[in-house]
Amino acid sequence: MIENWYDAAKALEWRAAAGDDPADQELAERVYTSRLIGQNPDLLMHGGGNTSVKLERPDLFGDQRQVLHVKGSGWDLDTIEAPGLPGVWLDPLLKARQLETLSDEDMVNYQRSNLLDSTSPNPSVETLLHAFLPHRYVDHTHATPFLILANLPNAAEICREIFGDRLGIVPYIMPGFDLAKAAADVYDANPAVDGLLLLQHGHFAFGDTAQESYDKIVSHSNEVAAYLGLTGVTPIGERRPAEGLQVLPMLRGVIAEVNAERDDAMPIFDLRNGDHTHTFMARPDINALATRGMASPDHVIRTKGRPLVLRRADLANRETIKAKVEGFADEYRAYFNRQAPHAKEPKTLLTPDPKHAWIEGIGIVGMGGNAKAAAAAADLAEQNIRVRAVGEDAGGFYPISEKDMFDCEYWSLEQAKLGKGTPPPFQGKVVMITGGAGAIGLATAKAFAAKGANLVLIDKDPQALDQALDQLGRWHVAHAEDITSDGAAQRAMDAAILAFGGLDIVISNAGTARSGALLDLDDAAFRQAFELNFFAHKNFATAAARVIQAQGRGGQILFNISKQAVNPGKNFGAYGTPKAATMFLMRQLTLELAGAGIRVNGVNADRIRSGLLTDDFIKERAAARGVSEDTYMGGNLLGREVQAHHVADGFVTLALSERTTGHVLTVDGGNTEAELR
Repeated sequence: MIENWYDAAKALEWRAAAGDDPADQELAERVYTSRLIGQNPDLLMHGGGNTSVKLERPDLFGDQRQVLHVKGSGWDLDTIEAPGLPGVWLDPLLKARQLETLSDEDMVNYQRSNLLDSTSPNPSVETLLHAFLPHRYVDHTHATPFLILANLPNAAEICREIFGDRLGIVPYIMPGFDLAKAAADVYDANPAVDGLLLLQHGHFAFGDTAQESYDKIVSHSNEVAAYLGLTGVTPIGERRPAEGLQVLPMLRGVIAEVNAERDDAMPIFDLRNGDHTHTFMARPDINALATRGMASPDHVIRTKGRPLVLRRADLANRETIKAKVEGFADEYRAYFNRQAPHAKEPKTLLTPDPKHAWIEGIGIVGMGGNAKAAAAAADLAEQNIRVRAVGEDAGGFYPISEKDMFDCEYWSLEQAKLGKGTPPPFQGKVVMITGGAGAIGLATAKAFAAKGANLVLIDKDPQALDQALDQLGRWHVAHAEDITSDGAAQRAMDAAILAFGGLDIVISNAGTARSGALLDLDDAAFRQAFELNFFAHKNFATAAARVIQAQGRGGQILFNISKQAVNPGKNFGAYGTPKAATMFLMRQLTLELAGAGIRVNGVNADRIRSGLLTDDFIKERAAARGVSEDTYMGGNLLGREVQAHHVADGFVTLALSERTTGHVLTVDGGNTEAELR
């Protein structure tokens, strides 16, 4: 059953934080209950649901007028803030109900023309439905129990059995003006209802207070759940190590290969493999359920209308996987060719690659251009397998028709939710950084994240990794590992595959400078220096190369080499010797991996505040030379300190240099003795 999370004390805190304006206080509580809805996956998933409140605010002339604050495009309810509920003057919206027809374009323009603030995001495509209902608070959700009910063949009959006349029943109509009028007509026919069931779509509830409307959302959903015998919450998000996941990089590469429209695009994967996913895949009616469509039309833009289904036999090798992906793409093109001629205006084929997959023995995989998009697809896929299974067993899972699904998938107002524009250069790239929590590693992580990469940080300090992720955000992962330990590289690769489905770039950065004359170092200490500064680089590079080769789409290996490999420093032989070997390793791998499209490059940096070069060490060295710390750190031809972010920029430059391999980029401010040529 779905828990009611409303807390009166917290609601008062939200109101108090909004200041003295009563309207702002009420909007703040609207934000609070919107978040309660958005944070419960059994009430709301990506791609659907909205909330509103009707308030009174002064216009430019000081006259009090009614305003509808409704969810704006681009905002998610789980994290929404007050600006995500833009205000629209209510009277003009109500007047629109007099119209016989209203195009989507005119509706959007009309709503925007009545915004209180012209810089606000577009109001929801269901703004008019919120406006036409008279209640102060209106909530619209895609709760799991209601999605099951809404897609049953006898949904209206069962709704009457559960609720009697307490819910109005609205036939399926694509969201927009026509749905708003139809829903308002259903309400007007029985103003005593306290909610609406939108067949093959979702659920509306309303009330005079934020709590009342939210309470109805929860209680209505629980009444349906009780009728269907649903217990517990929908399992969402479980991802655990398992056998056989090495097939994911191969699948990832095949999808990119088949998706010829964007031949450089690698999908990011989000795996869900809890027990419920395997139970679902064991059903005998999987193939039939896969072709039915999604539980709500809003899901289709993130998941496409059907999953890629891979049985164990399909996972035998790259050729069998490719055949299934090509088959999916062919079926998608055929679907487009069937429906596009009947569209009101010309449509352009979207990329025919799958957006989620059901993989026997592996689990459910969401796919997207980045981790956020992949997670949204995976969340919806997990909700959908429960809706399909329970619905089919309760009488049948029958969502909207193919035509309705096409109309929604290719609806410009839905496509707008995905955003447009040129993707960042590293979108779709999984980047692993060893020593990722250190100064250079974290600076490099920030530089790649800023350009769209999804990161796997490797470091032996779990606490430092947590702090690094706090700075980078939720769409990246960390793996605590001593990179010199046996099997460390493979465990790190497995972590990348588990998190994102594969790997595109590894930045072998971790290292430390051990000082001391070679005559004073015993073999054990010297070997230890090689373990970190050479063998770890070699192990991570070769393990990464195997993953990248399995994908078959090329990739990159970048080494942090250090000027010591070229210009040895006194008493730094235990550091410079393995670094020199690492530079040779880079050149050797350049020769061996070029045929697989894997570029191998390195950065030579000098005198960076990291590792051995601590603030205390810098102070000591500067004092010994009788110079200031700034002068010591700027001891190069440019006379300026080289910082960690400059090294990060060097790695980014190499990663973007598509025709460069076997190159060492110097980032040292100018050091003639360390020049390579």
